Amino acid sequence: MCGVVGIVAHSPVNQSLYDALTVLQHRGQDAAGIMTIDNDMFKLRKANGLVRDVFEQKHMERLSGNWGIGHVRYPTAGSSTSAEAQPFYTNSPYGIAFAHNGNLTNAEELKQNLISEARRHVNTSSDSELLMNTFAHELCESGGDWNLKPDDVFAAVTALHQKARGAYAVVASIIGFGVVAFRDVYGIRPLVLGKRETPAGTEYMVASESVAIDAVGFDVVRDVAPGEAVYLTKEGELFSQQCASHSELVPCLFEYVYFARPDSTLDNISVYASRVRMGQKLGEKIKRQWQDLDIDVVIPIPETSCDIALEIANTLELPYRQGYVKNRYIGRTFIMPGQQQRRRSVRRKLNAISSEFKGKNVLLVDDSVVRGTTSEQIIEMAREAGAKKVYFASAAPEIRFPNVYGIDMPSANELIAYGRDVDEICQLIKADGLIFQSLEDLIAAVGEESPEIKRFETSVFDGAYVTNDVSQAYLDHLDQLRRDSAKHKSNNQSSSLEIHNFS
Repeated sequence: MCGVVGIVAHSPVNQSLYDALTVLQHRGQDAAGIMTIDNDMFKLRKANGLVRDVFEQKHMERLSGNWGIGHVRYPTAGSSTSAEAQPFYTNSPYGIAFAHNGNLTNAEELKQNLISEARRHVNTSSDSELLMNTFAHELCESGGDWNLKPDDVFAAVTALHQKARGAYAVVASIIGFGVVAFRDVYGIRPLVLGKRETPAGTEYMVASESVAIDAVGFDVVRDVAPGEAVYLTKEGELFSQQCASHSELVPCLFEYVYFARPDSTLDNISVYASRVRMGQKLGEKIKRQWQDLDIDVVIPIPETSCDIALEIANTLELPYRQGYVKNRYIGRTFIMPGQQQRRRSVRRKLNAISSEFKGKNVLLVDDSVVRGTTSEQIIEMAREAGAKKVYFASAAPEIRFPNVYGIDMPSANELIAYGRDVDEICQLIKADGLIFQSLEDLIAAVGEESPEIKRFETSVFDGAYVTNDVSQAYLDHLDQLRRDSAKHKSNNQSSSLEIHNFS
């Protein structure tokens, strides 16, 4: 999962891009990058690390210009070196900077087409670079002369949609012209458009979540539609066009469970309200199925599940307590590149308040169970703090299948629910009881605010991949790429690319 942002303004955008990336930091903690344009020159800084660590004052001073794009990244099938930090750059045509959230399912096909037909070189293993070069090639094909027109941009995106499959939310800067943003034909990954009025004129912004638009003082206009392209000229004009012959909004359900911030609204659905309803529905299921359990207190695993756990407690008429204190300076564990690193980070990330556990039967609530590593250790911590019995509730159904659309879910063999029933999972995480939200209830909880959405991308729960192109051979290939040992090897062999200044 990654976060993208693009701004076209009438004053310097470096601080606004930085602020937006800090708000999107939860979407990627591996690397960060900003590219601005000033006097038809790209200014770029990108490196591994958190936003606050990547950008020092000297970097911010170099990032001059009134428009630009930014990106926060965590690795999916690629390595986690800064050589794959974004934005990417290509000098033909015009000069394009490119940032991408998502994952392509036909990356190998695109790579071969770029080599054999477009004669374009790809320098990393990132599918984002493949997508950038595909867009650049189609822009070459569609552009009649140097004076790039909106129709040329839309023609390039239209051709890209016909070639690329998978999930992608993109922001790109075309030097001398403006910013382009577009979304895959199913709208799997989110992308939101904002604007603000200033004395100098209208300014526009696109970002992965509405919270980033709010944070820098823009007003949310709408979500970018699936298959749509939005073109923001450097003069502050906005053009948009549907560029897909067939499109359908099928947003990723896991965005609402885990990734998106609760103060975001994606595709007209409040993330916070969705999580409240998840808690209500899961509480009702617990009340039906666990009538005989003597639960003393409901405790969330901070922070995503706090709103969910509070509603469960209300539904069950039980006390709600904060039993764990979170160290906010430790990254998310299931997206960390190594299993040993994930294990070490759990106890650095959370500490139990013994008084909330001692002598009690506790119901722990988390947003999901992926590998089970975190769940097992959190349950162990509760017992060490004095809990008599530890029950565990997951706001999401069993995750049995890998994600191929931009979330670094492990290979199937690393998923604790793969090939196991609830009782087996319960034994492995050493809980006294385990309950999962049903997929039907989860869809109902998220979809209540937006009945026009007829389906969600739910492949991690049911194995139904919306693009209809995911074969077992592809999953086997992805499994090899995602093995921790492969990532470790890739990291050791890759070189570092820390600072760029195209000026």
